[in-house]
Amino acid sequence: MNKVFICEDDSAIADVLKVGLEQEDLNVQVETNSVFAFGKLLDFKPEIVIVDLQMPVVSGDMLIQTIRGNRTLKNCFILCITANDRGREIALDAGANMIIHKPFQLQQLIDVVRSVLDAKGENRVK
Repeated sequence: MNKVFICEDDSAIADVLKVGLEQEDLNVQVETNSVFAFGKLLDFKPEIVIVDLQMPVVSGDMLIQTIRGNRTLKNCFILCITANDRGREIALDAGANMIIHKPFQLQQLIDVVRSVLDAKGENRVK
C-alpha cells in the first residue's frame, strides 16, 4: 500500500486530507506539529509528502530542505500546500516538486497523488 505523509498544522485541513486519501486506499500518516515531522518521516518512509508551507517553529520550507538533504527521503515527491502569495517561489526553491494554493478542492490534491503514483508505476489507488 502506498504511503502518504501529511504535515499540516491546521488539524481540520489535515483531517480532511487524511480521510480523502484513505478513501483512495492509501496508507496516510498525519503530523500537525512540524517539530516532530522529520522523525516520523524517517520511520514511515512515504512515497509522497504533503507539507504546509506556513507552520510555526519548523516552517514547510525548512522541512522540505531537511527532507532533500536526507539520503533516505530525498527522492520522495513533495507537494506543498500554501496560502502564501510567494509560496510557489519559496517552496520550489526549498525543493518541493509541486505547489497547490489554498483554498483548493480535495479532488485536485487526490488527482495529483494519483498522477505521481502512476508516474512511479506504483499506483495501487482504486
